[in-house]
Amino acid sequence: MNANSNTKEKGRNFDIAKWILITVLIVIAIVGNYYFRQYNSTLRFISVVFILFLAGGIALYTSKGKATLEFSREALVEIRKVIWPTRQETLQTTLIITIVTIVMALILWGLDGVLVRLISFITSLRF
Repeated sequence: MNANSNTKEKGRNFDIAKWILITVLIVIAIVGNYYFRQYNSTLRFISVVFILFLAGGIALYTSKGKATLEFSREALVEIRKVIWPTRQETLQTTLIITIVTIVMALILWGLDGVLVRLISFITSLRF
């Protein structure tokens, strides 16, 4: 039991070290981009992107990164299981929604006109 908890503690400490390294890399990217502003912006952009990809790659090797990667894989499997509508079904649904939206807009426009006239009539009365 003690060896297992010792291994978990080492793994946790190693994860913390990775997150510190990731944070340092991101700070280096930000500060370096500001510090080297006299250089070509394309070169700075490539450097920042490279550092961010490096930080992202390191993040994938943490326990949270592995869990995120596993979640992404499971999500892709579920996306493949989805039965997507055909083009015709999509077009028909879009047309139905458009027609219902137009009808509701006309109903609300008419109701608004009636209420405005009613309120203006009531406010114009003098008792």
